[in-house]
This record gives sequence, C-alpha cells and structure tokens, in this order.
Amino acid sequence: MAAGYYPPWGFYYKVEFAISKAADDVRFQTVSGLSVEYDYESFKEGGENRFEHKLPVRTKYADMVLKRGMLTSSDVIKWCLAAFRDREFTPSDISVILMNEKGEPLRTWSVAHAVPKKWLVSDLNANENSVVIETMELAYRYFTIR
Repeated sequence: MAAGYYPPWGFYYKVEFAISKAADDVRFQTVSGLSVEYDYESFKEGGENRFEHKLPVRTKYADMVLKRGMLTSSDVIKWCLAAFRDREFTPSDISVILMNEKGEPLRTWSVAHAVPKKWLVSDLNANENSVVIETMELAYRYFTIR
C-alpha cells in the first residue's frame, strides 16, 4: 500500500435504478446488504472421526436494504407498490456507486435482478419532529464489483 493512501469515505454514494431516471431516486440515507457468503455441505469420511469435509456448494447473497426520507413522487416507489398491490414483479438492475470528493466513481456494485421484498414507512408521531423514513428491502440474484 502506497504511503499517503486513505480508505474512501462511506457517505458519498448514489443508487441508480434501471427503472428510474429521476434525480431524487438516487439519494438514500443508508444502503446495506451488499454481502455474499458460501453455503457449505458437510461430508463424513468413513473411519475419519476427527473432522468433517466441508465443501462449498453455492453462493448466498443477503437482501439489500435501502433507507431514505420519504418521497411523495418516485418511480422506485411506484415499482415497489406495483409488486405489492398488483403482484407485478418487474426485476430491476441497480448500481450502488461509491464516489470520491470530485464525484468520480471509485467502486460500483452492480446488483442484478432486484425485486421488492418489503416496504415500510417509519412511525408517525406528533410528539417528535423527525423526517418520515421509508425503507425498502430488495431480494436480488447476485452482484458484481467494478
């Protein structure tokens, strides 16, 4: 690692949906669920009692969770509501783009075939002065990193 290198900050990013070109639909407060792990199968060898063989079977991707201040007009929310209200599941590719201080892409996670799994709105409370947050949980097939 070169001297003077600093890891990038995690607060300057955007989330681009293939189903929306609206400027407001790229802004999210938090993005989580960009993780992958292997499922393993265990095999026992006859006569070997000290351990089991564990072999990788397939990769498993976590659900993506996106949070933002509620928008009153959004193509992404229309997409979610079409899935929940009308059972129209139209997959969308998503790009999560981490940027540097000049707004140039540093790293892009390309999420394939995302569909809505859950949508919720934060509690409405007359005793608090807080922004209404909407949360979307999305299932997807896989992601690649560029």
